[in-house]
Amino acid sequence: MSVNGAPAGLLQDFQALGDKKNGHIGVVLVHGFTGSPAAMRPWAEFLNARGYSVRVPLLPGHGTKPSDLNEVQWPLWPAKVKAEIAELQKHCSQVFVAGLSMGGGTTLHVAAEIGDKLSGIILVNPMIHVRGISPTLAFAISRVVKFGKSVGNDIKRKGVTEYSYDKMPYRGIHQLLTMLQLTRAALPSVKVPMQLFHSVDDHTLPVSNTEIIMREVGSTNKSRIELLNSFHVATLDHDSELIFANSLSFIEGLSK
Repeated sequence: MSVNGAPAGLLQDFQALGDKKNGHIGVVLVHGFTGSPAAMRPWAEFLNARGYSVRVPLLPGHGTKPSDLNEVQWPLWPAKVKAEIAELQKHCSQVFVAGLSMGGGTTLHVAAEIGDKLSGIILVNPMIHVRGISPTLAFAISRVVKFGKSVGNDIKRKGVTEYSYDKMPYRGIHQLLTMLQLTRAALPSVKVPMQLFHSVDDHTLPVSNTEIIMREVGSTNKSRIELLNSFHVATLDHDSELIFANSLSFIEGLSK
């Protein structure tokens, strides 16, 4: 499990314009911590095949080597997503953002800041906290330990990889938890329609993440769909088609 052996271009930014019917609707799809665009690419290609404009960014510090993720400051992640939104807005009248895991937390952070520019958000096993580990504790650990055991590639389907890092960068974790702490405080200001998918059998994040988001987010239009046959990286797992189909219905229902 690593970024080695990934097909050419899979670990880079991906974008594709839509058709005349749906191309004015754009979707940014955001991968998770230590992961890569590989986890979101099939979803993006599904939507693009139905005419939507899509962008899948490679978040700073990812897709290269684990040590790079120890050198990144958290504001670069939402800044990258906002830059992708701005690119879509050049030719799209509506923009949605979809995020997996930490990508979900980043999506919520962006929605709290510029929700008026979004038509909706879609979250898959989103991350909003790590139980028992504060940013302060993570900072202290990161001064002593650079890397830990990876939690990536939690996929039930055999023979599938998200091309994630094989180490967990602890300074990166400190940055992540700092962002998530600020994001949780801002959840009541998230007002855009929200669709959330939750894997019942998730080995990476406890259900408390989903429960916190569903309870504290300010959106009145919010729904939760349970995934019964997938682990954490559900966008590549057995329930991926369920995610794709339901997200399409969500986007169609909010499209103008």
